[in-house]
Amino acid sequence: MEELNDILLQRRDKLKALQDEGVNPFANDFTVRHSTADIVAAHGEQDAATLGENPIEYAIAGRIMARRDFGKAAFVQLQDRAGRLQIYIARDQVGEKDFEIFRKLDLGDLIGITGTPFRTKTDELSLRASGLRLLTKSLRPLPEKWHGLTDVETRYRQRYLDLMVNPQVRDVFLQRSRIISLIREFMQKRDFLEVETPMMQPIAGGATARPFKTYHNTLKMDLFLRIAPELYLKRLVVGGLERVFEINRNFRNEGISIQHNPEFTMMEFYQAYATYEDLMDFTEELICHVTDEVCGSLKISYGGREVDMSPPWKRLSFKEAIVQYGKVGVEILDDPAKAFDYARSLGLDLERGLPLGKILAEIFDEVVEPHLWEPTFITQYPTDISPLSRRNDQQPEVVDRFELFIVGRELANAFSELNDPIDQKERFLQQLDEKEAGDEEAHAMDEDYIRALEYGLPPTAGEGIGIDRLVMLLTDSSSIRDVILFPQLRPEK
Repeated sequence: MEELNDILLQRRDKLKALQDEGVNPFANDFTVRHSTADIVAAHGEQDAATLGENPIEYAIAGRIMARRDFGKAAFVQLQDRAGRLQIYIARDQVGEKDFEIFRKLDLGDLIGITGTPFRTKTDELSLRASGLRLLTKSLRPLPEKWHGLTDVETRYRQRYLDLMVNPQVRDVFLQRSRIISLIREFMQKRDFLEVETPMMQPIAGGATARPFKTYHNTLKMDLFLRIAPELYLKRLVVGGLERVFEINRNFRNEGISIQHNPEFTMMEFYQAYATYEDLMDFTEELICHVTDEVCGSLKISYGGREVDMSPPWKRLSFKEAIVQYGKVGVEILDDPAKAFDYARSLGLDLERGLPLGKILAEIFDEVVEPHLWEPTFITQYPTDISPLSRRNDQQPEVVDRFELFIVGRELANAFSELNDPIDQKERFLQQLDEKEAGDEEAHAMDEDYIRALEYGLPPTAGEGIGIDRLVMLLTDSSSIRDVILFPQLRPEK
Protein backbone atom coordinates (compact mmCIF):
# COMPACT_ATOMS: atom_id res chain seq x y z
CA MET A 1 0.00 0.00 0.00
CA GLU A 2 2.98 2.27 0.69
CA GLU A 3 4.15 1.97 -2.94
CA LEU A 4 0.71 2.91 -4.23
CA ASN A 5 0.64 6.00 -2.04
CA ASP A 6 4.03 7.04 -3.39
CA ILE A 7 2.78 6.65 -6.97
CA LEU A 8 -0.33 8.70 -6.24
CA LEU A 9 1.82 11.44 -4.73
CA GLN A 10 4.13 11.42 -7.75
CA ARG A 11 1.20 11.84 -10.10
CA ARG A 12 -0.15 14.75 -8.09
CA ASP A 13 3.28 16.35 -8.15
CA LYS A 14 3.28 16.05 -11.96
CA LEU A 15 -0.18 17.55 -12.07
CA LYS A 16 0.95 20.58 -10.06
CA ALA A 17 4.11 20.97 -12.18
CA LEU A 18 2.03 21.06 -15.36
CA GLN A 19 -0.35 23.61 -13.85
CA ASP A 20 2.60 25.75 -12.74
CA GLU A 21 3.80 25.77 -16.35
CA GLY A 22 0.41 27.03 -17.54
CA VAL A 23 -0.75 23.69 -18.92
CA ASN A 24 -4.43 22.87 -18.39
CA PRO A 25 -4.41 19.19 -17.31
CA PHE A 26 -8.15 18.84 -18.02
CA ALA A 27 -8.49 20.64 -21.36
CA ASN A 28 -11.64 20.45 -23.46
CA ASP A 29 -10.75 22.33 -26.63
CA PHE A 30 -9.32 19.62 -28.90
CA THR A 31 -11.48 18.63 -31.86
CA VAL A 32 -11.46 14.89 -32.58
CA ARG A 33 -12.20 14.25 -36.25
CA HIS A 34 -11.22 10.61 -36.64
CA SER A 35 -10.80 7.29 -34.84
CA THR A 36 -7.97 4.77 -34.97
CA ALA A 37 -10.29 2.53 -37.02
CA ASP A 38 -10.64 5.27 -39.65
CA ILE A 39 -6.87 5.31 -40.14
CA VAL A 40 -6.59 1.52 -40.31
CA ALA A 41 -9.53 1.29 -42.74
CA ALA A 42 -8.11 3.95 -45.04
CA HIS A 43 -4.44 2.94 -44.96
CA GLY A 44 -4.17 -0.60 -43.61
CA GLU A 45 -3.34 -2.02 -47.05
CA GLN A 46 -1.03 0.78 -48.21
CA ASP A 47 2.75 0.44 -48.25
CA ALA A 48 5.26 3.02 -47.03
CA ALA A 49 5.77 4.58 -50.45
CA THR A 50 2.08 5.10 -51.05
CA LEU A 51 1.62 6.65 -47.61
CA GLY A 52 4.44 9.09 -48.30
CA GLU A 53 3.08 10.24 -51.66
CA ASN A 54 -0.07 11.91 -50.42
CA PRO A 55 0.05 12.42 -46.64
CA ILE A 56 -3.33 13.00 -44.98
CA GLU A 57 -3.58 14.66 -41.57
CA TYR A 58 -5.71 13.03 -38.90
CA ALA A 59 -6.86 14.25 -35.48
CA ILE A 60 -7.46 11.50 -32.93
CA ALA A 61 -7.60 11.26 -29.15
CA GLY A 62 -7.24 8.46 -26.66
CA ARG A 63 -5.45 6.99 -23.69
CA ILE A 64 -1.73 6.21 -23.51
CA MET A 65 -1.57 2.45 -22.91
CA ALA A 66 2.17 1.87 -23.48
CA ARG A 67 5.27 3.90 -24.33
CA ARG A 68 8.87 3.38 -25.40
CA ASP A 69 11.20 6.36 -25.03
CA PHE A 70 14.33 6.98 -27.11
CA GLY A 71 15.58 10.33 -25.86
CA LYS A 72 14.36 12.80 -28.45
CA ALA A 73 11.56 10.55 -29.69
CA ALA A 74 9.12 7.95 -28.41
CA PHE A 75 6.50 5.44 -29.52
CA VAL A 76 3.17 5.23 -27.66
CA GLN A 77 0.19 2.95 -28.00
CA LEU A 78 -2.92 5.12 -28.13
CA GLN A 79 -6.30 3.52 -27.37
CA ASP A 80 -9.66 5.00 -28.35
CA ARG A 81 -13.15 3.52 -28.65
CA ALA A 82 -12.19 1.69 -31.87
CA GLY A 83 -8.90 0.09 -30.84
CA ARG A 84 -5.20 0.91 -30.61
CA LEU A 85 -2.71 2.61 -32.90
CA GLN A 86 1.01 3.29 -32.55
CA ILE A 87 1.99 6.96 -32.42
CA TYR A 88 5.49 8.27 -33.15
CA ILE A 89 6.28 11.42 -31.20
CA ALA A 90 9.53 13.22 -32.03
CA ARG A 91 10.78 16.53 -30.61
CA ASP A 92 11.64 17.93 -34.04
CA GLN A 93 8.09 17.18 -35.24
CA VAL A 94 5.90 18.40 -32.35
CA GLY A 95 8.22 21.15 -31.11
CA GLU A 96 10.24 21.64 -27.95
CA LYS A 97 7.32 22.85 -25.78
CA ASP A 98 4.92 20.03 -26.59
CA PHE A 99 7.67 17.44 -26.32
CA GLU A 100 8.57 18.64 -22.83
CA ILE A 101 4.91 18.30 -21.84
CA PHE A 102 4.90 14.80 -23.31
CA ARG A 103 7.92 13.82 -21.21
CA LYS A 104 5.87 14.52 -18.07
CA LEU A 105 2.97 12.31 -19.16
CA ASP A 106 2.17 8.87 -17.74
CA LEU A 107 0.44 5.71 -18.85
CA GLY A 108 -3.28 6.31 -18.59
CA ASP A 109 -3.16 9.99 -19.57
CA LEU A 110 -5.54 11.09 -22.33
CA ILE A 111 -4.05 13.07 -25.20
CA GLY A 112 -5.08 14.53 -28.52
CA ILE A 113 -2.81 13.91 -31.51
CA THR A 114 -2.65 15.40 -34.99
CA GLY A 115 -0.45 13.67 -37.52
CA THR A 116 -0.02 11.69 -40.74
CA PRO A 117 0.14 7.91 -41.22
CA PHE A 118 3.39 6.14 -42.12
CA ARG A 119 5.01 2.74 -41.76
CA THR A 120 7.89 2.04 -39.38
CA LYS A 121 10.97 0.00 -40.25
CA THR A 122 9.10 -3.05 -39.00
CA ASP A 123 6.22 -2.16 -41.38
CA GLU A 124 3.75 -1.26 -38.62
CA LEU A 125 1.12 1.30 -39.58
CA SER A 126 1.62 4.28 -37.26
CA LEU A 127 0.81 7.97 -36.96
CA ARG A 128 3.63 10.51 -37.03
CA ALA A 129 2.57 13.23 -34.60
CA SER A 130 2.75 16.85 -35.71
CA GLY A 131 0.90 18.16 -32.67
CA LEU A 132 0.10 16.95 -29.16
CA ARG A 133 -2.28 18.15 -26.46
CA LEU A 134 -2.84 16.86 -22.94
CA LEU A 135 -6.58 16.38 -22.42
CA THR A 136 -6.81 14.59 -19.06
CA LYS A 137 -4.10 13.85 -16.49
CA SER A 138 -4.61 10.45 -14.91
CA LEU A 139 -3.97 10.44 -11.17
CA ARG A 140 -3.94 6.66 -10.76
CA PRO A 141 -1.69 4.15 -12.54
CA LEU A 142 -3.07 1.59 -14.96
CA PRO A 143 -3.35 -2.01 -13.68
CA GLU A 144 -0.58 -3.08 -16.07
CA LYS A 145 1.76 -1.75 -13.44
CA TRP A 146 0.95 -5.00 -11.63
CA HIS A 147 0.85 -7.21 -14.74
CA GLY A 148 -2.73 -6.56 -15.68
CA LEU A 149 -6.17 -6.57 -14.11
CA THR A 150 -6.88 -10.23 -13.39
CA ASP A 151 -8.61 -10.27 -9.99
CA VAL A 152 -12.22 -11.17 -10.75
CA GLU A 153 -13.75 -9.15 -7.93
CA THR A 154 -11.80 -6.03 -8.94
CA ARG A 155 -12.73 -6.52 -12.59
CA TYR A 156 -16.45 -6.52 -11.81
CA ARG A 157 -16.27 -3.75 -9.20
CA GLN A 158 -14.08 -1.45 -11.29
CA ARG A 159 -15.50 -2.24 -14.71
CA TYR A 160 -14.04 0.98 -16.11
CA LEU A 161 -10.56 -0.47 -15.58
CA ASP A 162 -11.61 -3.85 -16.92
CA LEU A 163 -12.82 -2.24 -20.15
CA MET A 164 -9.70 -0.10 -20.35
CA VAL A 165 -7.09 -2.82 -20.12
CA ASN A 166 -8.83 -6.03 -21.26
CA PRO A 167 -9.79 -5.75 -24.95
CA GLN A 168 -11.68 -9.06 -24.88
CA VAL A 169 -14.02 -7.65 -22.23
CA ARG A 170 -14.78 -4.64 -24.40
CA ASP A 171 -15.50 -7.02 -27.29
CA VAL A 172 -18.11 -8.87 -25.20
CA PHE A 173 -20.05 -5.69 -24.56
CA LEU A 174 -19.78 -4.58 -28.18
CA GLN A 175 -21.27 -7.95 -29.10
CA ARG A 176 -23.98 -7.54 -26.47
CA SER A 177 -25.04 -4.25 -28.04
CA ARG A 178 -25.06 -5.86 -31.48
CA ILE A 179 -27.14 -8.82 -30.28
CA ILE A 180 -29.79 -6.50 -28.83
CA SER A 181 -29.83 -4.42 -32.02
CA LEU A 182 -30.30 -7.55 -34.13
CA ILE A 183 -33.18 -8.71 -31.93
CA ARG A 184 -34.87 -5.31 -32.12
CA GLU A 185 -34.49 -5.21 -35.90
CA PHE A 186 -35.84 -8.77 -36.24
CA MET A 187 -38.92 -7.93 -34.18
CA GLN A 188 -39.67 -4.68 -35.95
CA LYS A 189 -39.43 -6.30 -39.37
CA ARG A 190 -42.17 -8.68 -38.25
CA ASP A 191 -44.51 -5.84 -37.31
CA PHE A 192 -43.93 -5.93 -33.55
CA LEU A 193 -44.28 -2.58 -31.78
CA GLU A 194 -41.65 -1.73 -29.16
CA VAL A 195 -43.24 -0.37 -25.99
CA GLU A 196 -42.32 0.62 -22.44
CA THR A 197 -44.24 -0.51 -19.38
CA PRO A 198 -43.90 0.50 -15.69
CA MET A 199 -40.83 -0.55 -13.75
CA MET A 200 -42.52 0.41 -10.47
CA GLN A 201 -45.75 -1.51 -10.03
CA PRO A 202 -48.39 -1.62 -7.27
CA ILE A 203 -48.59 -5.42 -7.67
CA ALA A 204 -45.57 -7.60 -8.44
CA GLY A 205 -46.98 -9.78 -11.19
CA GLY A 206 -46.13 -11.69 -14.33
CA ALA A 207 -43.87 -14.27 -12.69
CA THR A 208 -43.40 -16.27 -9.52
CA ALA A 209 -40.51 -14.49 -7.82
CA ARG A 210 -39.72 -12.46 -4.72
CA PRO A 211 -39.84 -8.70 -5.51
CA PHE A 212 -37.93 -5.67 -4.30
CA LYS A 213 -40.17 -3.30 -2.37
CA THR A 214 -40.10 0.50 -2.19
CA TYR A 215 -42.40 3.30 -1.00
CA HIS A 216 -43.81 6.33 -2.81
CA ASN A 217 -44.01 9.27 -0.42
CA THR A 218 -46.52 11.40 -2.34
CA LEU A 219 -48.92 8.56 -3.10
CA LYS A 220 -48.31 7.05 0.34
CA MET A 221 -48.21 3.54 -1.07
CA ASP A 222 -45.89 0.58 -1.44
CA LEU A 223 -44.55 -0.15 -4.90
CA PHE A 224 -42.54 -3.06 -6.28
CA LEU A 225 -39.76 -3.12 -8.84
CA ARG A 226 -41.14 -5.27 -11.61
CA ILE A 227 -40.34 -8.94 -11.71
CA ALA A 228 -41.77 -9.09 -15.26
CA PRO A 229 -43.68 -6.80 -17.66
CA GLU A 230 -46.09 -9.57 -18.65
CA LEU A 231 -49.41 -8.36 -17.28
CA TYR A 232 -48.94 -4.85 -18.68
CA LEU A 233 -47.95 -6.12 -22.11
CA LYS A 234 -51.05 -8.33 -22.22
CA ARG A 235 -53.19 -5.33 -21.27
CA LEU A 236 -51.84 -3.69 -24.43
CA VAL A 237 -52.90 -6.70 -26.50
CA VAL A 238 -56.40 -6.33 -24.98
CA GLY A 239 -56.26 -2.70 -26.14
CA GLY A 240 -55.60 -3.74 -29.73
CA LEU A 241 -51.80 -3.57 -29.94
CA GLU A 242 -51.67 -7.09 -31.29
CA ARG A 243 -47.88 -7.50 -31.51
CA VAL A 244 -45.78 -5.86 -28.80
CA PHE A 245 -42.32 -6.36 -27.35
CA GLU A 246 -40.16 -4.79 -24.68
CA ILE A 247 -36.45 -5.18 -24.04
CA ASN A 248 -36.63 -4.58 -20.34
CA ARG A 249 -34.91 -4.62 -16.99
CA ASN A 250 -36.42 -6.92 -14.38
CA PHE A 251 -35.63 -7.16 -10.68
CA ARG A 252 -35.91 -10.25 -8.49
CA ASN A 253 -34.90 -10.29 -4.85
CA GLU A 254 -33.25 -13.67 -5.06
CA GLY A 255 -29.85 -15.33 -5.01
CA ILE A 256 -26.74 -14.40 -6.98
CA SER A 257 -24.91 -17.03 -9.03
CA ILE A 258 -23.13 -17.48 -12.34
CA GLN A 259 -26.60 -17.58 -13.93
CA HIS A 260 -28.50 -15.09 -11.75
CA ASN A 261 -28.21 -11.38 -11.04
CA PRO A 262 -30.93 -9.51 -9.10
CA GLU A 263 -31.20 -7.02 -12.00
CA PHE A 264 -31.30 -8.58 -15.45
CA THR A 265 -32.49 -7.99 -19.02
CA MET A 266 -35.23 -9.81 -20.90
CA MET A 267 -36.98 -9.43 -24.20
CA GLU A 268 -40.66 -10.15 -23.64
CA PHE A 269 -43.14 -10.19 -26.50
CA TYR A 270 -46.78 -11.06 -27.22
CA GLN A 271 -48.51 -11.97 -30.46
CA ALA A 272 -52.27 -12.13 -30.83
CA TYR A 273 -53.79 -15.05 -32.75
CA ALA A 274 -50.71 -17.21 -32.18
CA THR A 275 -50.01 -20.33 -30.12
CA TYR A 276 -46.99 -21.49 -28.14
CA GLU A 277 -46.20 -23.81 -31.06
CA ASP A 278 -46.00 -20.79 -33.39
CA LEU A 279 -43.54 -19.22 -30.95
CA MET A 280 -41.30 -22.29 -30.99
CA ASP A 281 -40.83 -21.81 -34.74
CA PHE A 282 -40.45 -18.04 -34.26
CA THR A 283 -37.86 -18.45 -31.48
CA GLU A 284 -35.84 -20.93 -33.50
CA GLU A 285 -35.75 -18.51 -36.43
CA LEU A 286 -34.87 -15.51 -34.23
CA ILE A 287 -32.02 -17.12 -32.31
CA CYS A 288 -30.58 -18.84 -35.38
CA HIS A 289 -30.60 -15.50 -37.20
CA VAL A 290 -28.81 -13.70 -34.36
CA THR A 291 -26.33 -16.56 -33.88
CA ASP A 292 -25.40 -16.65 -37.56
CA GLU A 293 -24.99 -12.86 -37.71
CA VAL A 294 -22.85 -12.66 -34.56
CA CYS A 295 -20.84 -15.89 -34.80
CA GLY A 296 -20.82 -16.45 -38.57
CA SER A 297 -22.05 -20.03 -38.13
CA LEU A 298 -24.74 -22.08 -36.44
CA LYS A 299 -22.06 -24.34 -34.97
CA ILE A 300 -20.51 -22.48 -32.07
CA SER A 301 -18.28 -23.31 -29.12
CA TYR A 302 -19.23 -22.87 -25.48
CA GLY A 303 -16.84 -23.77 -22.70
CA GLY A 304 -14.68 -25.73 -25.14
CA ARG A 305 -17.61 -27.85 -26.33
CA GLU A 306 -19.52 -27.57 -29.61
CA VAL A 307 -23.13 -26.45 -29.68
CA ASP A 308 -24.97 -27.15 -32.91
CA MET A 309 -27.72 -24.54 -33.25
CA SER A 310 -28.89 -25.85 -36.62
CA PRO A 311 -32.66 -26.30 -36.87
CA PRO A 312 -34.88 -28.13 -36.34
CA TRP A 313 -34.43 -28.15 -32.56
CA LYS A 314 -35.37 -31.10 -30.38
CA ARG A 315 -38.80 -31.08 -28.69
CA LEU A 316 -39.71 -33.13 -25.62
CA SER A 317 -42.60 -32.97 -23.17
CA PHE A 318 -41.85 -32.20 -19.53
CA LYS A 319 -42.79 -35.71 -18.39
CA GLU A 320 -41.01 -37.43 -21.29
CA ALA A 321 -37.82 -35.60 -20.33
CA ILE A 322 -38.03 -36.77 -16.69
CA VAL A 323 -38.55 -40.38 -17.75
CA GLN A 324 -35.75 -40.23 -20.36
CA TYR A 325 -33.07 -38.46 -18.33
CA GLY A 326 -34.14 -39.53 -14.84
CA LYS A 327 -34.39 -43.16 -15.94
CA VAL A 328 -37.57 -43.65 -13.92
CA GLY A 329 -40.93 -45.26 -14.57
CA VAL A 330 -43.95 -43.22 -15.62
CA GLU A 331 -45.72 -44.18 -12.37
CA ILE A 332 -43.98 -41.41 -10.39
CA LEU A 333 -45.35 -38.74 -12.74
CA ASP A 334 -48.91 -38.96 -11.43
CA ASP A 335 -48.35 -40.00 -7.82
CA PRO A 336 -47.27 -37.23 -5.39
CA ALA A 337 -46.02 -39.75 -2.79
CA LYS A 338 -43.84 -41.65 -5.27
CA ALA A 339 -42.58 -38.41 -6.80
CA PHE A 340 -41.70 -37.10 -3.33
CA ASP A 341 -39.83 -40.28 -2.41
CA TYR A 342 -37.90 -40.16 -5.68
CA ALA A 343 -37.00 -36.52 -5.10
CA ARG A 344 -35.71 -37.35 -1.63
CA SER A 345 -33.64 -40.20 -3.10
CA LEU A 346 -31.94 -37.58 -5.28
CA GLY A 347 -30.97 -35.65 -2.15
CA LEU A 348 -33.55 -32.90 -2.68
CA ASP A 349 -34.73 -31.28 0.55
CA LEU A 350 -38.46 -30.80 -0.05
CA GLU A 351 -41.31 -30.16 2.34
CA ARG A 352 -44.12 -32.69 2.44
CA GLY A 353 -47.43 -31.54 1.02
CA LEU A 354 -46.01 -29.74 -2.03
CA PRO A 355 -48.18 -29.93 -5.16
CA LEU A 356 -47.14 -32.67 -7.57
CA GLY A 357 -46.13 -30.14 -10.22
CA LYS A 358 -43.67 -28.43 -7.87
CA ILE A 359 -42.13 -31.75 -6.87
CA LEU A 360 -41.71 -32.70 -10.53
CA ALA A 361 -40.20 -29.29 -11.27
CA GLU A 362 -37.53 -29.86 -8.62
CA ILE A 363 -36.83 -33.31 -10.08
CA PHE A 364 -36.62 -31.82 -13.57
CA ASP A 365 -34.06 -29.23 -12.46
CA GLU A 366 -31.93 -31.96 -10.96
CA VAL A 367 -32.05 -34.79 -13.51
CA VAL A 368 -32.99 -33.18 -16.82
CA GLU A 369 -31.77 -29.59 -17.12
CA PRO A 370 -28.00 -30.30 -16.96
CA HIS A 371 -28.30 -32.72 -19.92
CA LEU A 372 -30.03 -30.30 -22.33
CA TRP A 373 -26.89 -29.15 -24.14
CA GLU A 374 -28.18 -28.82 -27.69
CA PRO A 375 -31.19 -26.49 -28.16
CA THR A 376 -34.24 -28.29 -26.76
CA PHE A 377 -37.85 -27.18 -26.30
CA ILE A 378 -39.50 -28.72 -23.23
CA THR A 379 -43.31 -28.57 -23.49
CA GLN A 380 -46.48 -29.37 -21.53
CA TYR A 381 -45.63 -28.15 -18.05
CA PRO A 382 -47.86 -28.96 -15.05
CA THR A 383 -50.71 -26.49 -14.58
CA ASP A 384 -49.96 -25.90 -10.88
CA ILE A 385 -46.58 -24.31 -11.69
CA SER A 386 -47.92 -22.23 -14.60
CA PRO A 387 -50.48 -19.77 -13.15
CA LEU A 388 -50.70 -17.59 -16.28
CA SER A 389 -50.69 -20.28 -18.97
CA ARG A 390 -53.60 -21.71 -20.96
CA ARG A 391 -54.62 -25.26 -20.06
CA ASN A 392 -54.23 -27.84 -22.77
CA ASP A 393 -57.64 -28.65 -24.25
CA GLN A 394 -57.01 -32.42 -24.20
CA GLN A 395 -54.96 -32.62 -20.97
CA PRO A 396 -56.09 -29.90 -18.52
CA GLU A 397 -53.50 -31.01 -15.96
CA VAL A 398 -50.81 -29.51 -18.23
CA VAL A 399 -50.54 -26.17 -20.03
CA ASP A 400 -49.61 -25.07 -23.54
CA ARG A 401 -46.15 -23.90 -22.58
CA PHE A 402 -42.52 -24.43 -23.48
CA GLU A 403 -39.15 -23.56 -22.06
CA LEU A 404 -36.06 -23.45 -24.26
CA PHE A 405 -32.83 -24.92 -22.89
CA ILE A 406 -29.35 -24.56 -24.38
CA VAL A 407 -26.07 -25.65 -22.72
CA GLY A 408 -28.06 -26.87 -19.73
CA ARG A 409 -29.69 -23.51 -19.02
CA GLU A 410 -33.16 -22.12 -19.48
CA LEU A 411 -33.02 -19.41 -22.13
CA ALA A 412 -36.69 -18.71 -22.84
CA ASN A 413 -40.13 -19.33 -21.39
CA ALA A 414 -43.33 -19.09 -23.45
CA PHE A 415 -46.94 -20.16 -23.47
CA SER A 416 -50.32 -19.74 -24.99
CA GLU A 417 -51.86 -17.14 -22.72
CA LEU A 418 -54.69 -17.87 -20.35
CA ASN A 419 -57.46 -15.54 -21.57
CA ASP A 420 -60.36 -16.98 -19.57
CA PRO A 421 -60.88 -14.40 -16.76
CA ILE A 422 -62.80 -16.87 -14.56
CA ASP A 423 -60.06 -19.50 -14.77
CA GLN A 424 -57.42 -16.81 -14.23
CA LYS A 425 -59.11 -15.52 -11.07
CA GLU A 426 -59.38 -19.04 -9.68
CA ARG A 427 -55.66 -19.58 -10.26
CA PHE A 428 -54.82 -16.27 -8.59
CA LEU A 429 -56.91 -17.36 -5.58
CA GLN A 430 -55.01 -20.64 -5.48
CA GLN A 431 -51.76 -18.68 -5.55
CA LEU A 432 -53.00 -16.58 -2.62
CA ASP A 433 -53.60 -19.77 -0.65
CA GLU A 434 -50.03 -20.84 -1.40
CA LYS A 435 -48.72 -17.43 -0.34
CA GLU A 436 -50.59 -17.69 2.97
CA ALA A 437 -49.07 -21.15 3.41
CA GLY A 438 -45.59 -19.58 3.21
CA ASP A 439 -44.72 -19.48 -0.50
CA GLU A 440 -43.12 -16.03 -0.82
CA GLU A 441 -42.90 -16.38 -4.61
CA ALA A 442 -46.59 -17.15 -5.19
CA HIS A 443 -48.37 -14.76 -7.57
CA ALA A 444 -50.46 -11.93 -6.10
CA MET A 445 -54.06 -11.16 -7.02
CA ASP A 446 -54.39 -8.47 -9.71
CA GLU A 447 -58.03 -7.39 -9.96
CA ASP A 448 -57.38 -4.85 -12.73
CA TYR A 449 -55.75 -7.52 -14.87
CA ILE A 450 -58.84 -9.71 -14.37
CA ARG A 451 -60.97 -6.74 -15.42
CA ALA A 452 -58.87 -6.32 -18.57
CA LEU A 453 -59.35 -9.99 -19.42
CA GLU A 454 -63.10 -9.56 -18.99
CA TYR A 455 -63.02 -7.12 -21.91
CA GLY A 456 -61.49 -9.88 -24.00
CA LEU A 457 -57.88 -10.88 -24.62
CA PRO A 458 -57.64 -12.42 -28.09
CA PRO A 459 -55.99 -15.85 -28.30
CA THR A 460 -52.39 -14.87 -27.70
CA ALA A 461 -48.96 -16.38 -27.20
CA GLY A 462 -46.17 -14.68 -25.27
CA GLU A 463 -42.54 -15.28 -24.44
CA GLY A 464 -39.62 -14.02 -22.43
CA ILE A 465 -36.05 -14.51 -23.64
CA GLY A 466 -33.13 -13.99 -21.24
CA ILE A 467 -30.85 -11.50 -22.99
CA ASP A 468 -27.99 -11.93 -20.53
CA ARG A 469 -27.96 -15.70 -20.97
CA LEU A 470 -28.16 -15.39 -24.75
CA VAL A 471 -25.15 -13.03 -24.68
CA MET A 472 -23.32 -15.52 -22.42
CA LEU A 473 -23.96 -18.25 -25.00
CA LEU A 474 -22.90 -16.24 -28.05
CA THR A 475 -19.78 -14.74 -26.42
CA ASP A 476 -18.69 -17.97 -24.68
CA SER A 477 -18.92 -16.30 -21.25
CA SER A 478 -19.08 -18.59 -18.22
CA SER A 479 -20.73 -16.15 -15.80
CA ILE A 480 -23.62 -13.71 -16.09
CA ARG A 481 -21.33 -11.16 -14.43
CA ASP A 482 -19.14 -11.24 -17.53
CA VAL A 483 -21.98 -9.88 -19.68
CA ILE A 484 -23.47 -7.29 -17.28
CA LEU A 485 -21.47 -4.08 -17.11
CA PHE A 486 -22.07 -3.49 -13.42
CA PRO A 487 -23.24 -6.71 -11.71
CA GLN A 488 -24.54 -6.66 -8.16
CA LEU A 489 -21.78 -7.23 -5.60
CA ARG A 490 -21.39 -7.28 -1.84
CA PRO A 491 -20.25 -3.93 -0.36
CA GLU A 492 -16.54 -3.28 -0.74
CA LYS A 493 -14.62 -3.88 2.45
